[in-house]
Amino acid sequence: MDCIFCKIVRGEIPCAKLYETKNVLSFLDIGPINQGHALVIPKGHYVTIIDTPDDVLKDMIAATKKVTKAVKLATGVEGVNNLLNNGKASGQAVFHAHMHIIPRFEGDDFKIPWPAKKYNAGEMEEMRRKVLGCL
Repeated sequence: MDCIFCKIVRGEIPCAKLYETKNVLSFLDIGPINQGHALVIPKGHYVTIIDTPDDVLKDMIAATKKVTKAVKLATGVEGVNNLLNNGKASGQAVFHAHMHIIPRFEGDDFKIPWPAKKYNAGEMEEMRRKVLGCL
């Protein structure tokens, strides 16, 4: 498999490792939005959150919490974004599930919040019913 994150897990590509368990690995992003930007990945190859087994997701969230706290303390920032993109349309560039831990500084150039939209009359309830029908 040519997945860069799988190669990192196998030790074929070095990383600045931060944290590791049986199921997950965390390391600094080589293309950080801000210094301290880290990733948490499953060791198994899963493309999105939907593909990732629940026990692995639990480990990813626990690791994300632990590393987020450490990054926040190490960088002295007041805010941190935790993001997991699913699919190309969402901005996913590496197709191996991964959680971003992005330290945020006032005035940095990372653009959040996004432009919020509104539902027209009845659309929210219609969408709620559609989602409930898929659960």
